[in-house]
Amino acid sequence: MGSLERSKKKLQLWKKAAVHFALCFVMGFFTGFAPTGKAPGLSSRSVISSNNSSAETLHSPPQQHSSRNLISQQQQQQQQQPQPQPQPQPQPRSSSGIQDPSSPKLTPRRLIIIITPTNARDPHQGVHLRRLANTLRLVPPPLLWVVVEPSAGKKKELSEMLRSTGTMYRHLEYRENFTAAEAELEHQRNLALKHLERHRLSGIVHFAGIHSVYDLDFFDHLRETE
Repeated sequence: MGSLERSKKKLQLWKKAAVHFALCFVMGFFTGFAPTGKAPGLSSRSVISSNNSSAETLHSPPQQHSSRNLISQQQQQQQQQPQPQPQPQPQPRSSSGIQDPSSPKLTPRRLIIIITPTNARDPHQGVHLRRLANTLRLVPPPLLWVVVEPSAGKKKELSEMLRSTGTMYRHLEYRENFTAAEAELEHQRNLALKHLERHRLSGIVHFAGIHSVYDLDFFDHLRETE
């Protein structure tokens, strides 16, 4: 009898184990076919309770998506709005209403061409030329000084004086001999004008004698001459 009861208990244990194994197999089989993906746009997490094996799903609020859409719409509207163009700044003007000379949009100064005939018979010619050179040195550029003298004159002395002035100059000579001072003066002026025409030098021409005395304002008014 004792052996019979033991065999029955073993048989019952084997049956329970077989049933338990079959249930686990069936649950695992159907669990493999269950969908595992999550719904788009929702973040969830499952909290499994150890007491009642119940699951709770916590969903994140959809307010973040709405705020992102609102920010993107505002950025698009700002990009579509036309950008304001910078207004041109007015040119600085002086109290008299004339445009400030320091403005970058200035017309270039006109070239002043000073033609000075010389007289070899004048013993103080060098002094008068140096005084005129000191005046022309103070005139704002561009300025060209054309000095005409006969080839028999003091060429070396006059050339050294012209180089020391720091003024742009042309030194012209001629070989003709004249007895009348007026004829020689006219020849010197014509020689200087031909030199300007040959070299295509364009500017405001003024004949300045060696005895002439000038104010600097004279050259400013000379540039405004049409």
